Amino acid sequence: MLNLLFNLFQEPDTTTVKQSQNLIDLIVMGGPMGIAIMLILLVLSVAAVAIFTERWFTIQKAGKIDENFINNIRASVGSGNIEGAKALCRATDSPSARMVEKGLMRIGKPLKDIDAAIENVGNLEVFKLEKNLSTLASISGAGPMIGFLGTVTGMILAFYKMASESNVTPDVLAGGIYQALITTAFGLLIGIFSFVGYNLLVAKVEKVIFQMEKTTIDFMDLLQEPSH
Repeated sequence: MLNLLFNLFQEPDTTTVKQSQNLIDLIVMGGPMGIAIMLILLVLSVAAVAIFTERWFTIQKAGKIDENFINNIRASVGSGNIEGAKALCRATDSPSARMVEKGLMRIGKPLKDIDAAIENVGNLEVFKLEKNLSTLASISGAGPMIGFLGTVTGMILAFYKMASESNVTPDVLAGGIYQALITTAFGLLIGIFSFVGYNLLVAKVEKVIFQMEKTTIDFMDLLQEPSH
């Protein structure tokens, strides 16, 4: 991704360049500090992509539920087949199904106790859905900050060489300036991706929570329906 970004901004005329440089060459020119910062940013980028991908599919799976699920539960409970209703919940891998299963296990107790048991399971399910989202949010803030750290250290390096060299040429300053620009660009890319990814995942989690609440309300209404 960074190679593509670099190529987009690279001058088409390279006759004045003695040797073609790729991204790795530019990172190495930034010195040990530049390399360390780029390695940290690389780890953050891999972590951000891994977290987003894993959470996306996990939350997507959690949000899928049969539209007739609660109707089938109602039919089983209405006919007195509580075990069949529990089996249906176990066969449905979703937070809503696990909440309903806990409610079925508490049938016979006061409605307040049933509701509390379902709520406890719901809290656990929400916690599992939100796993690593805080880490992704932290990466969205840390990425640009670490990139700006690379900017500062790169400019320090450039000015240090400017002060210490008797003959200052663009080649002398190149390493620090490369470090400053590349780390900033990479850090901002990581921050933007993580920030957008975090908000997309939060929106999906909220949608699943709404489904869980709706299923809970339907189940509690089911328990209060008069038996026929």
